[in-house]
Amino acid sequence: MCQKNQVNYLKAIVFVLFIFGITSNIHAQKTPNILWIITDDHRADALECFNEATTGKTESSLGFVLSPHINKLAKEGVLFTKAFCNSPMCTPSRASMQSGRYPFRSGHYKFSSHQQADFVKPTISQILKTKGYNTAVFGKLGMNIRKNFDNKMNSATDFYDLVIQFETDLQRNGLGDIFNSSGKYEFPDGILSPIKTEETIIYPNGISKTYITQLRDGSIPAEDLKQKLAVEKEFDILRAYTRINKGLILGGVNPYPAGKTVDGNIVKEFRNYLENSNQQYTTLFGKKVDGADSQKPVFINLGFHLPHSPVLPPKEYRDLFKNKKYKLPEFSTDELSNFPPQLVTLYNECKTDQFTDKEKLQAIRDYYAFCAYGDALIGESVQAFKDYCKKNDQEYLIVFTVGDHGWHLGEQGIMAKFGPWKQSVHNAAIVVSSDKTKYPQGKVIHDIVEFVDFAPTILAGANIALHTKDYDYLDGYNLADVITNKTVKRDYAIGELNVVCGHRAYIRTNDFVFSMRSRDKWDDSKAPFLNDDITWALTCDRPKADMALYDLRNDPDEKNNLANSPQYIKLADWFRNKLGTIVLGDGRVECDWTKPNSYNISNFASGSDDKKLNIPPTIIPEIK
Repeated sequence: MCQKNQVNYLKAIVFVLFIFGITSNIHAQKTPNILWIITDDHRADALECFNEATTGKTESSLGFVLSPHINKLAKEGVLFTKAFCNSPMCTPSRASMQSGRYPFRSGHYKFSSHQQADFVKPTISQILKTKGYNTAVFGKLGMNIRKNFDNKMNSATDFYDLVIQFETDLQRNGLGDIFNSSGKYEFPDGILSPIKTEETIIYPNGISKTYITQLRDGSIPAEDLKQKLAVEKEFDILRAYTRINKGLILGGVNPYPAGKTVDGNIVKEFRNYLENSNQQYTTLFGKKVDGADSQKPVFINLGFHLPHSPVLPPKEYRDLFKNKKYKLPEFSTDELSNFPPQLVTLYNECKTDQFTDKEKLQAIRDYYAFCAYGDALIGESVQAFKDYCKKNDQEYLIVFTVGDHGWHLGEQGIMAKFGPWKQSVHNAAIVVSSDKTKYPQGKVIHDIVEFVDFAPTILAGANIALHTKDYDYLDGYNLADVITNKTVKRDYAIGELNVVCGHRAYIRTNDFVFSMRSRDKWDDSKAPFLNDDITWALTCDRPKADMALYDLRNDPDEKNNLANSPQYIKLADWFRNKLGTIVLGDGRVECDWTKPNSYNISNFASGSDDKKLNIPPTIIPEIK
């Protein structure tokens, strides 16, 4: 080859490599880093931006809230004001988010499931790992999906490349504040019953104390009781007293200042991971781990523990709320008398009728103060994530799930979750992208969306083609498509609660809320009784279905159950059939999770989940 041709050949190679480098860089930028923030027991009305978008006022229906950093985040992207969780309990709700499946289609109704059942699909993080993502979770994961049914050979890295959990890694290594450190429980009639629980406090000087807080058989030892009472006095602690919530801390002041609580340490671990990219570093609890790989896109699940009990805002945030006036939710025996028996059971396990007004006010103030503290930590985390993306010239997607479910502050007479009412299941979501064509700034969406939407939203955000048979199992929609009306517009959201009072399904529309007993049993099914007598809720005598129906058109607080009102009986029966056929007959899975592959799928009403209501107009009562 002559010298001139050699020069031209080399120029061509250089040009090709240059073009390849450009296209590779473009491709990398189009595969964004993803941050998924999830808070715990977080009411949507703790966000000023949510209240302003739904009522025109920044305060909640109870009073003052504070969320400047989340407000800012919402202005940068899209706020979804009607995001409904699909089960009002941590584990099944988080499993539905991670899998993109309704609990009734995943069979994950309560505390755990596993992936040895052949109908189970991979989680978000497992899919993204196969697509080249570097994955990490900090704080609370809480989905309780195991790799193997017998827990053998399980590894945290089955789901994420790096796992730093708030309990095992932080609290148990002296990086907590006040927390339940051990306990023994049983589940008679499907209700959690503590046999013995212990609580630990770790003071800022490193001294710790562990003491018994509950002992079912016998009295708490005198020394334990003395320590418990001393801690309660020192930190102004308010505890729940009913069986299911007994001993839970509903108010108080944190032993640590802002930034040094367990949630503050979650954020520190998250920041250390980003700031030590491409190198090994030491965690707060002394473990050597690898920082983020900047040559790969990252998917990070940031799981805050707050504002879950123990509700302990740092003093500086508690002081901001200590003199604020709040409206205490009203609850009367008339309202309770309209509860069906199943919801009376729920009320009895979580009620607040023995609290004084002063104690109820403390619970509300401390809860909203804790949420305000969380707002500051979220602001810090979002900024750290953006800084990392900017440093590496990478695109980003931020998904904020406002609570794995909600929390009652006296509504329906309880301080808990677990119910079919809005305080338990009506949440919100914020999605922000560096690509403003997908998630426009400052947009508010009032369409109904569901927590099963987070899986397809994140996968689509990672440029995974969802319109293939590999992903046709997903029950939710990509929220980017909801914005542009590329999906079916849902007339309802559905879900099921399966703890405290047994199995109960719910359906929520813009005008009505309906719930019913879904199974004639308390606990999860075991082989050979999987999907046994599956149509019971549709065929049993009407009173046994324990129906509740609320007309949101004139009862937005869901206080008057009309399921047995003559004017509403036909509508309630219509909802019973609509909801029952979906959750019982459109792909319902019941699995014996103590075995590797033991399950039954009910499909007697396949396709009934059409997202449409089509209620006969003649059975919809006119409102006066």
